[in-house]
Amino acid sequence: MPAGRPLRILLVEDEPQAAQMLALGLAEQHYLVDWAPDGNAAVEKTHTTSYDLIILDLLLPGRSGLDVCRELRRSGMDVPILMLTAKDTVDDRITGLDQGADDYMTKPFEYAELLARIRALLRRGAFSYQEEIRIGDLQIDLRTRRVTRSGKAVELSAKEYAVLEYLALRTGELVTREDISEHVWDENFNAFTNLIEVYVLRVRRKIDSGHAVKLIRTRRGEGYVLSAEQ
Repeated sequence: MPAGRPLRILLVEDEPQAAQMLALGLAEQHYLVDWAPDGNAAVEKTHTTSYDLIILDLLLPGRSGLDVCRELRRSGMDVPILMLTAKDTVDDRITGLDQGADDYMTKPFEYAELLARIRALLRRGAFSYQEEIRIGDLQIDLRTRRVTRSGKAVELSAKEYAVLEYLALRTGELVTREDISEHVWDENFNAFTNLIEVYVLRVRRKIDSGHAVKLIRTRRGEGYVLSAEQ
């Protein structure tokens, strides 16, 4: 997991059903997934959102995956790109890699292999990985998503864990509602609902209840800070 925020993937796939199935599978692995149905939408999204990885289909309506890849590289964007295609010739693979793709998979593929390729590309990227975060007596294992405080397990739902992990990756920093909305929920989430407050309250109760030192603090009108410093 890169320090600073959870992993966000841009999935560029023109088949809605295939995109939905893949996005659901990636979400189960705790990736945040945005979907672009064509090349133009993909380029637009990269102008407004920072991605850790792009999964790019080669055959797209309008602008092809090769065109998208070429444009992103020419603009100086170095995000890892995993290209997907039904074409399986050596020349096709060479063309994709020459245009700036970091890896190439042919359809159909095994989902387990796709996940392995994603992990490999992210390891190869310019990210600083952590396996564990400690804040006072709070311990978060980023590999197993196991949380303990003072040695006792803290049971969290998937979304509660995602909120805590994001706060922990930004330990000591002010984290706004907008930050949490962008990095813990998807791009369509309404940041003006009270759902964020509800989840932070749940996490705070599970983390801080029964402990003299409170780790999660609210700055009214600003956001939240996770820190062991009083």
